[in-house]
Formats: sequence, structure tokens, C-alpha cells
Amino acid sequence: MNLAAATNENLAQISNTLIYSAMAVYTLAFLAHIAEWVFGSRSKVGRTAAALTAPAPAVTVQVRGKEGGTAVLDKPKVVTRAAPGARDVPDGPGAAGGTVKGDLYGRIAIALTVVAFAVQAGGVAARAFSVQRAPWGNMYEFSITFSTVLVGAYLVFLTAGKNVRWMGLPLVGTVLIDLGIATTWLYTASDQLVPALDSYWLWIHVSTAIFCGAVFYLGAVGTLLYLFRDSYESKLARGAKPGAFLTSVMERLPSAASLDKFAYRVNAAIFPLWTFTIIAGAIWAGDAWGRYWGWDPKEVWSFITWVAYACYLHARATAGWKGRKAAVLALIAFACWLFNYYGVNIFVDGLHSYA
Repeated sequence: MNLAAATNENLAQISNTLIYSAMAVYTLAFLAHIAEWVFGSRSKVGRTAAALTAPAPAVTVQVRGKEGGTAVLDKPKVVTRAAPGARDVPDGPGAAGGTVKGDLYGRIAIALTVVAFAVQAGGVAARAFSVQRAPWGNMYEFSITFSTVLVGAYLVFLTAGKNVRWMGLPLVGTVLIDLGIATTWLYTASDQLVPALDSYWLWIHVSTAIFCGAVFYLGAVGTLLYLFRDSYESKLARGAKPGAFLTSVMERLPSAASLDKFAYRVNAAIFPLWTFTIIAGAIWAGDAWGRYWGWDPKEVWSFITWVAYACYLHARATAGWKGRKAAVLALIAFACWLFNYYGVNIFVDGLHSYA
């Protein structure tokens, strides 16, 4: 074994160690987020219920008559909903920490997430240096890079002052699942690329696909939680009394309207880049295989995903498809993206697959 090969193998081993170390730190962050939700939920602050059931303020009106004068009338509060998620209610108090103790655990969780992100990014970089190429030439590398970008996008939102603390628990849990699958079933030894993949388009096309998938995931989490929060607000609006556990969880989330707006904005913002990803893939296919489009399963499902998100964005501009209907469509679109990655790559034969 020559020195270069040994050095590459050493870097690959360092990468593996860093990935496992990141998983350990993410586990601590996950436990800290659970503690944040448990202790933060003890505030018992039901601002959503108060907003939906509080009596309306008195309204002073002018009364015309023989003697004139004024009268004070009680005007009932009316919640007007052009679409589900349009209630005028505040975000849950736990969305940004809850109690002092819950906020402390939340800050610890974020600090651990930052450390885990740095360690994982180091593992991805070591993998890249071990083979002297982009670190996403197979499903293992794609997975560890995807979850790194996913956490990075979440931290960018936090740094920008966006209220996304509520996403910490599901995000860290998803990253642990992703890394667990990657290291257990998808692991591939560090090696060079097949000739068709050895192109500068690997840096362009696959990197944009990874980034789009990470942002689509953030939108999907927001959409899924929107459905739960909207159902909770609907129960309160009808005068129902959800259980203590459901209330404590739902009060940790932003309002349905806030979640709906967040999901729509991130999906709309990233959709043009997904369009570019498909175009870049077609150009690369022309260079590698001599045709821009060959109805390969990966090409087909990339296009299906594009159509699904296009339908969702179009539906949001149509009054009858706002709210829950559009949310379900957004989740179907993300499911298409997931199948495009896992299903096509593993279970379907094609030029892009590993079946």
C-alpha cells in the first residue's frame, strides 16, 4: 500500500469517527430538547385558548333619539377564517422556550446541536479529502452531507432571528435516523467515482439537490405541524377541551397561521432552485450519456416532484385550495422527493440507482 492510499484510508477512518461522534452529541441534544419540552410545558399558559374564547371588548356606539346619548353594547368576538390557519391567535408560549427552566434546556440543546453540526461537517470534509472529490458520490455520502446541510439551514434560520426553536426536537430526531440508516445500511467504503460521475457537474447538480431536499424537509415539518396545530385550534374554536398532554404539546408550537406561512415561504423560495437542479441534471446527462432526457426513473421522479410542488404553489393561489388541502398536497410533494431519493436509488434499476 503506497503512502497516498494509506493517507486516504486514514482520512476515511477519521471521517467515520467524526460521524459517530456527531451522532453521540446529537443524542445529547435530542435529550436536552425533550427536557425543554417537558419542563417548558409546565408553564400551563393557554394563550391560544384565551385568544379564541376571551370575551370581546365593549364597543361604544352613538344612539339617535329624543334625548340622544350613548350606549355601550357588548359585541361578540367573531373569528373570520378565509381558510384554515387564518385565525388571529398568538404563537404558543413554548415556541420560544416556555418556562425559564425549559428555556435553559433549549439553549443547551441548541449549543449541543451547533457542536454536533461542526463535528459532522468535519466528518464530511474528511471524507471529501480522503477521495479528493465531492463527498456525495454514493448514498452514504449523500446522506451524511444532506443531514449536515439540513442542520446548517436550521441554524441559519436561528441566527437570522427566525422563531424555529420548535423545530429542534423533530429535526435532531430526523438527523439521528438519517445518520443511523447511513452508517448501518448505506455505508460505502471510501472509493473513487465511476467515470460517468467524474464531472464538475457533480459539484453543481448534486449539491443543489441536497440543499433543495434540506429546505423541502423544513417546509414539510412546518406543514405537518401546521395540520396538528390547526386541528387543535379548531377544537378550541368549537369549545372543546383537548387533553392536558395535547395542550402542553400544541402550546409549544407557533400558531397554525405562522406555521402555514413558514412552510409556504420556504417551499416557494426553494422551488426555483429545484427547477435549476433538474435542468443541471439534464445538461450533465447530455455530457455523460449523450442525451438530455431518457426517462430514467430518477429523471421521472424528479419531474414528478417538480410537478407536485408546482401544483402546491399554484393551489396556494386558489382560494379553495388553501389551508389543509394545500398542506396535504405539500406533504405528498415531499413524499415524492423522499421516494426519489430512497425508493429509486435502492429498489429501482436505472442509471442513477444503486439497486
